[in-house]
Amino acid sequence: MQSKQRAAVAAAAAVAALLVASGPATADTAPQSASPSAGATAHAPGDGARALCRRVPGIEKRIDRALRRLDGKAGRRGSVARLEKRVLAAKQAGHTEIATYLEHRLTVRKSLTPTLRQRRADLAEVAKWCGAHSGGASS
Repeated sequence: MQSKQRAAVAAAAAVAALLVASGPATADTAPQSASPSAGATAHAPGDGARALCRRVPGIEKRIDRALRRLDGKAGRRGSVARLEKRVLAAKQAGHTEIATYLEHRLTVRKSLTPTLRQRRADLAEVAKWCGAHSGGASS
């Protein structure tokens, strides 16, 4: 049982790492530096804008794939509906410990959906910024 919990924690950590990867997307909203300059740039040198702009399409695909999986039908592995079905089956079978464990997993899985939707919206803003700034190469 502990190995399954460890695997679930590891999977959650991997998803969290994926979500954090798009965290620098808000770098363009950082306040300007105190030193005035004639040609103030939209991003600081070395903020990773160019690299993030190159990664946007892949990140979008991963987020969309995860959302499709979570929103899938009860037959789709990894979907919320499938886990809800498993919780119900465990309760009906009288396996309270299993049902409790699965309910906790279901809570985590349900919390991923709004987080991923927000990440997708944030990433759309990043893509727009990248388009306006030559893929992060220009100021």
